Amino acid sequence: MAITYVSSERVLKIRRGLTLPILLLILWEGSSRSGLVDPRFLPALEDVFLTAKRELIDNNLIGELGFSLFRNIAGFLLGSALGVLFATLLALSRVADALITPTFNGLKQISLLAWIPLISIWFGFGEQAKIVFVALAAFIPVVLNTYEGMRNVPADLIEVGDAFRFTPTQRITRIFLPSALPSIATGVHLGLIYSWLATVGAEYFLAVGPGIGGLIIAGRERFDMALVMVGVIILGIVGFILNRLAAKVENYLLRWRVSTH
Repeated sequence: MAITYVSSERVLKIRRGLTLPILLLILWEGSSRSGLVDPRFLPALEDVFLTAKRELIDNNLIGELGFSLFRNIAGFLLGSALGVLFATLLALSRVADALITPTFNGLKQISLLAWIPLISIWFGFGEQAKIVFVALAAFIPVVLNTYEGMRNVPADLIEVGDAFRFTPTQRITRIFLPSALPSIATGVHLGLIYSWLATVGAEYFLAVGPGIGGLIIAGRERFDMALVMVGVIILGIVGFILNRLAAKVENYLLRWRVSTH
């Protein structure tokens, strides 16, 4: 009975989640087919589907998506790793915290897009610049959440480390990182979301190349709105999948919190 109840609730939740997208699709198709909206600006769903099929078979759509995912993963991993290391330094070193944190708090207020001119000057317009831009997008939320988690480590855990005379490395690996893991996981989750958004921004604002952002630009320049909509839909689907995967990984890593309550 419990399993049936859970399954029914899950099905109901899925149905509710699909209600608005289905209504929007119906509105979209009706507006385009009836002429309420110019089909040149809002193509019919059939045209979008045929365009997606054409790009998939004839124009290597999978390869375009692969380039975007590569930039996203490379930038995300780089930004997350540097973010954890940087936040650990700020949280555990009073000197670094006093000297660097005020400046970092000021720099984090700058819009991410405002860094593009500097990144393009320092790293050019190629793949390196795009990965750096994505890494910066992941870096900031990871730093903020990791720093917060490590600063809030319970004092009794620190006292235990002092009692056992832990070395600095042991204090980090056995006390601070495990205790701050929920905050770190939240920061990494946000970093993954922001890095995907930044991937599109990098492809759009830096040099045009292979990728979903380049696909959207090509559609804009040819005034092929069906192609633009294909790119936008892919971005939404991939972003949704990445968010769900990150949530599942986060829940798996933090499953011990449930068992201890």
